[in-house]
Amino acid sequence: MSTLPSLSESQGRPGGRPPLSRRAKAAIIVQFLLNEEADVPLSALPDDLQAELTLQLGRMRYIDRATLNAVVEEFSAELDGIGLSFPGDMAGALSALDGKISARTAARLRKEAGVRQSGDPWERIGTLPEARIAELASAEAIEVAAVMLSKINTAKAAAVLALMPGEQARRITYAVSMTAGVSPEAVDRIGLSLAAQLDAEPPKAFANRADERVGAILNYAASAKRDEVLEGLEETDKDFAEAVRRAIFTFADIPTRLKKVDVPKITRDVPPEVLTTAIAAATSEADLPAAEFLLENMSKRMAGALREDAAGMTVKGKKGETAMSTVVTAIRELVAVGEIELRTGEDDED
Repeated sequence: MSTLPSLSESQGRPGGRPPLSRRAKAAIIVQFLLNEEADVPLSALPDDLQAELTLQLGRMRYIDRATLNAVVEEFSAELDGIGLSFPGDMAGALSALDGKISARTAARLRKEAGVRQSGDPWERIGTLPEARIAELASAEAIEVAAVMLSKINTAKAAAVLALMPGEQARRITYAVSMTAGVSPEAVDRIGLSLAAQLDAEPPKAFANRADERVGAILNYAASAKRDEVLEGLEETDKDFAEAVRRAIFTFADIPTRLKKVDVPKITRDVPPEVLTTAIAAATSEADLPAAEFLLENMSKRMAGALREDAAGMTVKGKKGETAMSTVVTAIRELVAVGEIELRTGEDDED
């Protein structure tokens, strides 16, 4: 709707009547489209233009068919003559180039131009991780936090509350009962203010937390080196070392992290000879339960064949670790594509 009819102001209407103003022509086109049940995104117009258009529609009564045809034909001719249109402002340009230029460049341009990210700020806030929303809510007044929880997904709001201290969660939930009188304008201002805080944050070089990155690296390290690094981390920073341990997923973690129903998906993606080698190599106190877990939750026919083949093998050293690492990699790849979901280690089996 950024292109409005521009019939010459001096051009007369049929029958010698006075010419239509540009606002009247715009109102005619909009009313015509509404009558045709077309989707007219008037909300994309600036507020003052929306108001002017609404007032103009209220002032007009009817026009004859000849005038309607003249305005529509003139408007169509203008549209046909447009070869290429551009966003028209920095906000539109940044939206058009979203995902095409680097996030760092986009953030710098947005900051320099004083342009906030487009779209509904509450949709953006609702996509944040629960921990980040809890952090935002904790830094705001109780009333603002109550509005936040009222605007985001109910299940996510419950998860956010679970991350907060009991007293703070109680105060916020009580404050929700006091939000009935909050105006839509106030809710919009709160959303824009919170979005502005997010825009003001400096861009991060790494998407994942440090413990997740270290855990991912150690997942592919040999067990001896992994244990050595973790021991060193515990001497330096016990809390960080514990976070890294939680981020690590190894062959020995399979019984506590993998769901029984997901074992057949693993056997589908890992070649039988690799599974056989991994099971034959899993002789230590830590790895043996993982091998048994896999065998017990696959088809009996496959389990019997793997047990028989593994019984006649002696696997030591790097070959066994490589096979077990292949199994772990297959599990992590299935997690990455969303086909399976690992348990936390404390959850009960579904």
